[in-house]
Amino acid sequence: MPESYSLEELSERINSWCEEHGIAPVSGQAGILVSERNIRYYRTLGLVDAPDGGAYGEKQLLQLTAVRLLQAQGQPLRRIRELLYGRSIEELREIRRRGLAEADRRLPSARMPFPMQDELWRAIPLDEDFLLVSRRGTSLTPAQREAVLLALRAGTSTQSIQKN
Repeated sequence: MPESYSLEELSERINSWCEEHGIAPVSGQAGILVSERNIRYYRTLGLVDAPDGGAYGEKQLLQLTAVRLLQAQGQPLRRIRELLYGRSIEELREIRRRGLAEADRRLPSARMPFPMQDELWRAIPLDEDFLLVSRRGTSLTPAQREAVLLALRAGTSTQSIQKN
C-alpha cells in the first residue's frame, strides 16, 4: 500500500529531505522550511495536487521536491507552475533524479549550504546578467552596486582581451 501523510507529516518529510540533500531556495522569496501554510498556498497556485481522500501521497511529496529543487535554481513560482503543470509521478521522479544529480555536480565550494535558521537570504539584481546573493539580507547602496558592476565588467573586459 502506498505511503500517505497528513499535512504536518508532509511538511516534516519535505523539510527532512531538503536538509538531507542540502536543497534550499537561493533567494529570500521563499522560507527555509516548508510549512503547512506553504503547502496550502502551493495548492492554491496549482503547484501541489489536493490530497486524495484526505491524505497526501507520493505525488504531492514529489511535487514539493520539484518545487524546492527549482527554487534552489532561483526559479519564481509562476515559472515553476509552468514547468510542473500536469506532470505524472514518473516525470516528477525524473525531475527529482536530475535535480539531485545537478546539485551533486556542483563544486562543493559552490554548492549552496542549507541556510541556518537566523539567515535571511536575499537576491539582489545587479543588471540583466548578474545577481548578487546576501546570506544576511543585506542590501547595497547605489554606489556599492555600481562598484560591483564596474568590477564585474572590468573582469569581463580583461577575459575578452586575454582570449584575443
